[in-house]
Amino acid sequence: MTSSQETAPVSVRRQYKPDLWKDSLGRTAIRASQILLVLTLTVVAIFGLLQIRLLVIPVLIALILAAAIGPFVNMLRRRGWRGGLATGVAFLGLLIVLGGVITVIVLSVRSQWNELISQAARGLDELENFLLTGPFPIDREQMNQAREAVVEFAQSSQVRSGAVTGLSVVTEFLAGASLVVVILFFFLKDGAKIWEFFLRPFKGMREAKLRRVGKRTMEVLGGYVRGTAIVALVDTVAIGAALLILQVPLAIPLAIIVFIGAFIPLVGATVAGILAALVALVANGPIVALIVIIVVIAVNQLEGDLLQPVVMGKSLELHALVILMALTAGTILAGIIGAVLAVPIAAVTWAIIQVWTAEDPDLEPMNPDLPPANSQPT
Repeated sequence: MTSSQETAPVSVRRQYKPDLWKDSLGRTAIRASQILLVLTLTVVAIFGLLQIRLLVIPVLIALILAAAIGPFVNMLRRRGWRGGLATGVAFLGLLIVLGGVITVIVLSVRSQWNELISQAARGLDELENFLLTGPFPIDREQMNQAREAVVEFAQSSQVRSGAVTGLSVVTEFLAGASLVVVILFFFLKDGAKIWEFFLRPFKGMREAKLRRVGKRTMEVLGGYVRGTAIVALVDTVAIGAALLILQVPLAIPLAIIVFIGAFIPLVGATVAGILAALVALVANGPIVALIVIIVVIAVNQLEGDLLQPVVMGKSLELHALVILMALTAGTILAGIIGAVLAVPIAAVTWAIIQVWTAEDPDLEPMNPDLPPANSQPT
């Protein structure tokens, strides 16, 4: 046997040796590794942002508010106002509105607090009598044990530690509110300069896309906030008028809570309506509470079927399931503030994806420097 014949089987074996990274399992492994790497980077980024949430959350809130009132500042500038003066007027107007809302809440609560406490006490007594003599009576000894358990919990170390935690939360809130005020002022005054600074490293098509991303982000945020505010105002007027007509205590503060809750889609206005119904139940009885529930349901149906499609337009092109998942994730990560910010962030993320992949239907007419819609990105 010659040497060439001896080496032939070896060369054949080398020729048919499979490449582990090119078959179906190898390609799947590569894709899985890429997905795991992206998820790892995302988790690390979110964890890092949560460590500085005292800065991140005020920046996001200031950005959303700037997107909402930015057109008013631009209108004043187009009429010849200086940038600082236009910003100061818009900024001062926003502070006056927020200060007025807080003042109304505080004065309303103070004026009706004693009455509400007495009515709540009577309502609790009626509830206790119902539990003792109702169709499913509870033994008085069990009632006393439950009351003692509540008192013991109120005096426990958990509640005291919770009070300390609440004090730190108040401190963080004041610090965050101060940051929002300062950051919002500079966003309104120098927002364009700040965005130009971030665009300096980019040129050509990438710069054009980023400019479109910035413009589209402000459009989505501004449309979302203004549309939600209009919807929330309608909800507030309707539910607040019903509460006033039914003589429910704290009608004005409850209506303002409805307005704030409307900024949390799907659940905010409903939860605020349930709170109003509970106050009506304690203070005015079950019939008035039932009427409040009917009004809340009717207003929510009007909001979902008529107001949001007309007022919001294309500012919130998200499926209800996506909104629910965003709310859940935002609540887990940052509590109530996270729930408020989750939906506009999700809407902006979807708008950015559309712009970056050239699938935004308004892309071509609004910026001719970008490729036409439905074309492949470079």
